[in-house]
Amino acid sequence: MRIGIDLGGTKIEGIVLDAGGNVRARQRIPSPRGDYDDTLNAIRGMVAHLETDCGERCSVGIGMPGAISPASGLVKNANSTWLIGHPFATDLEDRLGREVRLANDADCFALSEAKDGAGSGCRTVFGVIIGTGTGGGIVHDGQLLSGPNAIAGEWGHNPLPWPREEELPGPDCYCGKQGCIETWTSGPGLSAAFARDTGRDATAEEIARAAQAGDPKAADAIRRYADRLARALASVVNILDPDMVVLGGGMSNIAALYTLLPDLLPSYVFSDTVRTRIERHRHGDASGVRGAAWLWPERQTP
Repeated sequence: MRIGIDLGGTKIEGIVLDAGGNVRARQRIPSPRGDYDDTLNAIRGMVAHLETDCGERCSVGIGMPGAISPASGLVKNANSTWLIGHPFATDLEDRLGREVRLANDADCFALSEAKDGAGSGCRTVFGVIIGTGTGGGIVHDGQLLSGPNAIAGEWGHNPLPWPREEELPGPDCYCGKQGCIETWTSGPGLSAAFARDTGRDATAEEIARAAQAGDPKAADAIRRYADRLARALASVVNILDPDMVVLGGGMSNIAALYTLLPDLLPSYVFSDTVRTRIERHRHGDASGVRGAAWLWPERQTP
């Protein structure tokens, strides 16, 4: 059996999956925000609790914010900033007394949805998280792609393709550049664009609800958002040509996207036909923790 742990900024969730993908045990605890050692100890305690519940020693996979730098072995690009610069993988293995597999949380989402979620049976899946940020992961033939820089799928920090004049130079991004896809396709990106266009402050969820209720300015905002998302996804389709794009995160709950995106993509994809399917996630918030468990293949134990 496999333990999967989703290390978030506010909570840590762990599950035990059996070979059939059934959940045999589960635990959720608050994240020890700001404290690196307490984070390590919390994960150690969770593993012990889950193994007691299921009655056997398990493999351990962890979905984390950011990534482990292949150059230094230290955490980079994590919004849980107390992890940055630490040898997180090594320290976890010391505490747990076994090998641990780690991947970015968006990668775990993609792996979960490709394994037994919306992308099950597809050869190439691009898993997208559009929420407070914009991330992604790539799974091909059941294998998660990482790359020599551990950034495969990080489409959110490319510039928005085919920008309109009014979209230039684009909003400032925390990465130090302007006009990144994340500044347009994240929830805060939609809210900021709506405020610039209408002078009204609203969350992404409020904008989506207003559009569904017939508010014309909100509906226009959703259409503009869908067009920007279509351009961003088309740039990935042109390179990767995946069988499916699976959407996750809070923005994936906007029902209109699944009607708008298939109509918009052909305008931007370099092909006479677009067979790539756009689907909503199957496992919801559980995708990350399930994907962490699937970091270990079948019949392999640490």
